[in-house]
Amino acid sequence: MPADDDRSAASLATPGQPAGQAAGQTSRPTLDRDEQAIKDSVLRMGSLVEAQILASIDTLVEHDVTGAERVIAGDARINDAQREVTTLIARTIATQQPVARDLRFLLALYHVAFELERIGDHAATVAKIVIRLSAEPPVKPYIDLPEMGRLGAELVRGILRALVTIDDALAREVAARDDEIDHLYNRIFGEIVDLMRRDPANVERGTRILLAAHYLERIGDRVTNIAEDVVYLASGEVEDLNP
Repeated sequence: MPADDDRSAASLATPGQPAGQAAGQTSRPTLDRDEQAIKDSVLRMGSLVEAQILASIDTLVEHDVTGAERVIAGDARINDAQREVTTLIARTIATQQPVARDLRFLLALYHVAFELERIGDHAATVAKIVIRLSAEPPVKPYIDLPEMGRLGAELVRGILRALVTIDDALAREVAARDDEIDHLYNRIFGEIVDLMRRDPANVERGTRILLAAHYLERIGDRVTNIAEDVVYLASGEVEDLNP
């Protein structure tokens, strides 16, 4: 905490209260415990999201409608996890009155939870597309699309590791790999558009595949947003890691 914040906290402390603990604030150990609980909840949420991405890809490869329905239903768990994180953050801000680095930490985790919830939505949307595609044979072998999804899940896992230790170097490495997802997306887009041009019968299925690819590509973008949060936590600087 900067010196000015230390002086401010000391000036607000009541007689007999340690410097840095203002009136209405609880002890540092309590705030630390609450912050760790919130961080743990975000990490658990991230694990659920990673599992959802992988499950949605499995249903695509296997044409598994029942599995796709489970993925769609499982999105509710991620929504519940986000609500839990939001509630914990709001309660901590209200009761602990955090300032400076602590407030930055809580607000960053709020945004991380938001991005994870949206990634979960993308995985559920892919599962919905799987249900629509299941009745017909694929227009081409599913190779690049599953690779996109598995890479997206790998990036989610990587950015969670960066979040554990607030490792901005690792966060930058993870964000840089979004280019790999973009490359796969561009390749899929070109191939599917070419197949649709050759045969109008491919248009409906091709459009759905392009939609699935779009939502998987968005996972990489949202992981990059989380990487920017990790960099912000580590340095206090706002950076665009995907200009």
